[in-house]
Amino acid sequence: MAQYTANPSSRRGPSPWAHGWRLFAGIMMVVGGIMEFLYGIMATLHDAVIVTTPRYAFQFDTTAWGVIHIVLGALLVLIGVGVLGGRTWARVIGIFIVALSAIGNFLSLPYSPFWSLVLLAIDIFVIWGLSTSSRPDVA
Repeated sequence: MAQYTANPSSRRGPSPWAHGWRLFAGIMMVVGGIMEFLYGIMATLHDAVIVTTPRYAFQFDTTAWGVIHIVLGALLVLIGVGVLGGRTWARVIGIFIVALSAIGNFLSLPYSPFWSLVLLAIDIFVIWGLSTSSRPDVA
């Protein structure tokens, strides 16, 4: 009975592109989280800075909206550090938290359209970067 041994040269490591996208995603999670956090502080402390629309279907108090962005920003920074550390749990949870961030940025389009579109685009690229690896990290 022949025993099969894997040829070490036939094993492939993770793609350099996948590693690069994960690095990009981790850095952008930290940067995007800081931006979300600052946006939340601005919305919480200075209600007059955020322009509200009178006939928007999803109306939120800007203070409550700011607290949501502060919490999301802090979570993004913490999980982004985990992604940069190569943790699989951070990638999985990161996809979920960044998706929540994308929904939050979509809902805040009437309040600050340009800023929300920038953060929404960052969130989409981060989700793509977190999900590009074909193999989980060893951690």
